[in-house]
Amino acid sequence: MPPNNQFPFQGSAAPAPGQTPNTPVAPIGSSAVPAQPEATTPVAPKNPNSTQNSLLLSEVRDNMVIMADGTFRAVVACKSINFDLMSSREREGVEYSYQNFLNSLNFPVQILIRSQRVDIGPYIDHLVGIRRSQDNMLLGVLMDDYINFIDALSQDANIMNKSFFIAIPYYPQGDVASVVEQGKGFFSKVFAKQKNNITKIDTATYEKAKTEIKNRVDNVTAGLFQVGVQAVQLNTKELGELYYNVYNPDTAVREPLGNFDSVTATYIKKGDGPAPAGVATGGSL
Repeated sequence: MPPNNQFPFQGSAAPAPGQTPNTPVAPIGSSAVPAQPEATTPVAPKNPNSTQNSLLLSEVRDNMVIMADGTFRAVVACKSINFDLMSSREREGVEYSYQNFLNSLNFPVQILIRSQRVDIGPYIDHLVGIRRSQDNMLLGVLMDDYINFIDALSQDANIMNKSFFIAIPYYPQGDVASVVEQGKGFFSKVFAKQKNNITKIDTATYEKAKTEIKNRVDNVTAGLFQVGVQAVQLNTKELGELYYNVYNPDTAVREPLGNFDSVTATYIKKGDGPAPAGVATGGSL
């Protein structure tokens, strides 16, 4: 086999003395000028240190996250309750219901509390718009003071917002064995370089995962409802926004993820079946 940076010889003739291996040999008795080798476009090598190789997820679809190891995740967003304003009897009821909820689970879950800086610029712009349409002089002065107070507060302090999530996993090979296996060398798996983020899953496994994820989400939301916590499963778009905000905490505040439903673009899709006769593929006619 010739090296990767050389062209293979045309035919079985050996190169003449003084000829470079890159030049095809012309047939004997022919006056044809030897053809020059075609120029090749160098292909940039893949960067093994790219961010995409460090991601643990492979795809987001059908309100689920498909991980690079072939497992599945669903995320449930929870609304907080004001535990401090409850009476002692109400607190005992919440704690007892939460204990029963945890004991009723036959699969592992992960509870995530995330703090994110809030951009109150749109809120200030909204107040300014209301102020311009205010005819009452006294209310206008009060609104000016309030707008100045909010503006100064946003510059001096970071206004944070807390979000509560529950991650629900599904391991096709079994929950208990997977949890034990993931506990061994966790950080080495997290920081290990992956070759690619393409995961192959058969149809039967995928359909079973969808059914199992749905049943687990229903169990979690029903159990949280007994505690008094409202919960809802994140859809595909909301999962994308969550991962975008987690991986880009600073950029997400300045450039929030847009609404893809209002974006229109022209794309070309390969047709089904063979190409029509007389149409060349990969070149000109």
